[in-house]
Amino acid sequence: MSAREWIGKDFYRELGVSSDATADEIKKAYRKLAKENHPDANAGNAEAEKKFKAVSEAYGVLSDASKRKEYDEARRLFGSGGPGGFGFPGGGGGGGFDVGDIFGQQGQQQAGFGGLGDILGGLFGRRGAAGATANRPQRGADVETDVRIDFTEAVKGATLPLRLSSPATCSTCSGSGAKPGTSPRTCSTCQGSGLVSRSQGAFAFSEPCRDCRGRGTIIDDPCPECAGEGISTRTRTLTVRIPPGVNDDQRIRLAGQGEPGRGGAQPGDLYVRVHVAPHPVFGRQNLDLTISVPVSFAELALGGTITVPTLEGKVSLKVPQGTASGRVLRVRGKGIAKRDGAQGDLLVTLQASIPSKMDDKAREALEAYAEAMSEHDPRPEITELLEGR
Repeated sequence: MSAREWIGKDFYRELGVSSDATADEIKKAYRKLAKENHPDANAGNAEAEKKFKAVSEAYGVLSDASKRKEYDEARRLFGSGGPGGFGFPGGGGGGGFDVGDIFGQQGQQQAGFGGLGDILGGLFGRRGAAGATANRPQRGADVETDVRIDFTEAVKGATLPLRLSSPATCSTCSGSGAKPGTSPRTCSTCQGSGLVSRSQGAFAFSEPCRDCRGRGTIIDDPCPECAGEGISTRTRTLTVRIPPGVNDDQRIRLAGQGEPGRGGAQPGDLYVRVHVAPHPVFGRQNLDLTISVPVSFAELALGGTITVPTLEGKVSLKVPQGTASGRVLRVRGKGIAKRDGAQGDLLVTLQASIPSKMDDKAREALEAYAEAMSEHDPRPEITELLEGR
């Protein structure tokens, strides 16, 4: 893709966010659009597949802080790239000015554009100084997907198959972009450099070669599967290991499983975002499991032994006499065990259970208790405060 084409794209509009959107807003918008237009959910829908690729490309730039900074700087200097933008046809930059002029390796320093070549060279994969090549290798973009697991799998860990539709090296042409049996040829215009030089007044400038679009090679007979891109969307199945104790919304990195690189560069990474379903009984605080257990007034007042569940069975727990409602009792070693040896506990919160209805016998017994305790003030501090007013 040429510099002109990249600047001409509005990545913020593709994701439906403003140019000052936060990283979280950009991520949320991408995940929503990627889910809506995912090939798995839109089989045979070419428009959805096109949108999926567009939002993935936009997120690949805007999710990377350094790339986003360079992209924003380019938009600020040359406009958003639409009709009337600076340096483009119909713009206010003058009829003969071409944005490709600023990519020169010699004249830009003399004209005061030394920093611009570096900025835009980083964005468009071209040189910002003499000696670099226009079609240098580019690392593949990172890819993110989501999995949902239950509470027990998050605690104990799990191994899950992951079916993923994403850009990958074309299996038909092995990434060359040329039809099997043929090969790309070196561009005769730029001699494979991807850049052509021209003179303008006293300065010499270079710009992306228009014949090969800055790639350095020309494909006369494109691959029918990937249309000459060397990358196609395919479905693959991976195995992802969920470690014990994974948190909700945590990302797991699978190195080298993202989009393939270009020009022999390394592929990107795959990030698997884990969503943990809540448990109907247990909760979690870091490595500790939590549970609230209803107990009767008699069990709190007189003490006793109760049985509480764990994720692996059950355990008996002694309730001391005179225990207050809301007290938390700790059962050692019954929480989450991580692979590094860290071990959590089970935290049991005792909650007094108040019956909504009582029969006559229970009511008489409770009234008798209340009479026997009539001399006992359960809230002396508050009583003292009230009496002082």
